[in-house]
Amino acid sequence: MPDKQKKPTLRNHVWFIYTISIILLGFIWYFQWMLGMIMTVLLVVSFYYSMRSEQALQDEAEKYITTLSYRVKKVGEEALLEMPFGIILYNDDFKIEWANPYMNRFDDGSLVGDSLHKLSEDLIPMIKENKEKIWFELQDYVFETVVKKEERLLYLFDRTEQSELQIQYRNEQTVLGFIFLDNYEEITQNMDDTNKSRLNSQVTSVLNKWSKHHGLYLKRTSQERFLAVGTKEILTNLEKSKFEILDEVRALSGERNTPVTLSIGIGMGNVDLPTLGELAQSSLDLALGRGGDQVAIKDETGKVRFYGGKTNPMEKRTRVRARVISHALKELIRASDNVIIMGHKSPDMDSIGAAIGILNIALANDVEGYIVFDPNDIDTGVYRLVDKIKEDEVLWQYFVDPDEANSLINNRSLVVVVDTHRPAMVASEVLLQKSDYKVVIDHHRRGEDFIDNPTLVYMEPYASSTAELVTELLEYQPKKLKLRMLEATALLAGIIVDTKSFTLRTGSRTFDAASYLRSKGADTVLVQELLKEDIEVYVERSKLIERAQIYRNQIAIAKAKEGQIHGPVLIAQTADILLTMSGIAASFVISERKDGRVGISARSLGAINVQVIMEKMNGGGHLTNAATQIEDTTIDEVEQLLKDILDEYYEGSESE
Repeated sequence: MPDKQKKPTLRNHVWFIYTISIILLGFIWYFQWMLGMIMTVLLVVSFYYSMRSEQALQDEAEKYITTLSYRVKKVGEEALLEMPFGIILYNDDFKIEWANPYMNRFDDGSLVGDSLHKLSEDLIPMIKENKEKIWFELQDYVFETVVKKEERLLYLFDRTEQSELQIQYRNEQTVLGFIFLDNYEEITQNMDDTNKSRLNSQVTSVLNKWSKHHGLYLKRTSQERFLAVGTKEILTNLEKSKFEILDEVRALSGERNTPVTLSIGIGMGNVDLPTLGELAQSSLDLALGRGGDQVAIKDETGKVRFYGGKTNPMEKRTRVRARVISHALKELIRASDNVIIMGHKSPDMDSIGAAIGILNIALANDVEGYIVFDPNDIDTGVYRLVDKIKEDEVLWQYFVDPDEANSLINNRSLVVVVDTHRPAMVASEVLLQKSDYKVVIDHHRRGEDFIDNPTLVYMEPYASSTAELVTELLEYQPKKLKLRMLEATALLAGIIVDTKSFTLRTGSRTFDAASYLRSKGADTVLVQELLKEDIEVYVERSKLIERAQIYRNQIAIAKAKEGQIHGPVLIAQTADILLTMSGIAASFVISERKDGRVGISARSLGAINVQVIMEKMNGGGHLTNAATQIEDTTIDEVEQLLKDILDEYYEGSESE
């Protein structure tokens, strides 16, 4: 088929044939002029016909090209104006110079002259960042925008349906939850069958009504445990409601008006069902470890969100558990070469007292024990106790610095961590990696960061202090254990400091532990001497209290002067004193620390959950007692961040 896009002429082979014909015609004329004349006429007629044919073909080709050119131009115009996606040209000032008719649906008039901000506030910043593809929402549409920065050109493709499918896919992801009645056993142990049946019926009725309202599948698997199956969309709605089921169940009462509380562990993410189950169980363990009456949600990345935790945990540990833990600890100690005991950095009375208690357990089982103690990391609140320990040569010989402990430890050593469960807060994190056996004893609510692969964990957020937990463990150790006066006093001092002289987080077991220590020779007068403070510290604290301001009518916030450094004990004492002021429900004290970080100490009477607030600032603690330290920031920025979090906390509480 000839190429009609080129102007046609006589082909070279045609000219060649005519040339040969003329030469042959010459020979014919030479030998037979009559025949030559006839052949000449035929040749002229043939040539004329060839020229006419070529001319006709040329005319046809020109007509075809003209028609095709028009059609291509028309198609280009139609494509540009009728394309089912948006096209925008913009200038150097990011103002729209031209837009195809497709974009007119998003504006009553014309987009020309408007800034790209009119489409989305994200467009201009992301174009400046040299993003090649940008997703944004415009009215009810979702667009994927392809950026041609050099041409200052945008192509906008409608991805609304694709986005809706993605949202639908995410919303329909399976979510697995375990619901646990925290104190069911304690509440029902003295109930008769009638009252127990009534309570079971009430709990089941409330949970069934809640599950049907939100579209959850709920199945009771035991007296105190439920299985819940739902979707990501249902979970989102539950989070918006702040899990009001916690309050509804708490309104139910057992004997002696004891409230029933729930803990819920939820696993979510794009993972298989066995993994979802593991995430849900891990979340439930975390919720229970933080005191119960709350919800923990964990996704496949390990990120955890918490809801609830508004009430003080009830004392529900039993002496049976303390005896079992004490026996397990004894067996671990006897199987070890030695025992390395660590508290947290900048140890307080509770940390040192608990460490001394564990040391006595080790010695009572004929195993050498050592307490890791950094002499360069002492707060003013414990230096009197440290001085007393130094005077006691028998006790002081078991205190070693981190370097010496590093030379004593081996893979068969038992590392016991007291009064903390976070690796970053222990006296020497390196020691955790050198032993296969680790024990954690703590009374703080469990956080996301936890010591890896502990052999034994004794965490009781219902206890007043770690010293109280250790004292109970001492009671079930071999009879040859003999606490000396200073050792018993150190444990008692830890309890007294953490309970603010038996006024906060104090249960019946706290007084039992104190009574045991008193019987072992604990000196209450010596405790008072250890807790005395210098007049300079008193004046320094008073100046800090003087800077306190009231926020939201019931929150006291004291901020130290910029560049002024206070120790963590001082700011904690300041927060305690502010809490005793009339009309104050919570107190926060902010100060720079000697390590360059900004520290916050938080206290409350229980109506405000300071633990949740501090966790949003990478800290933690208890419902009524928490703290945090923040790096690479200023004291003013920390104050503003705290106020923003408080505003969010109050708005969330008001919306529940």
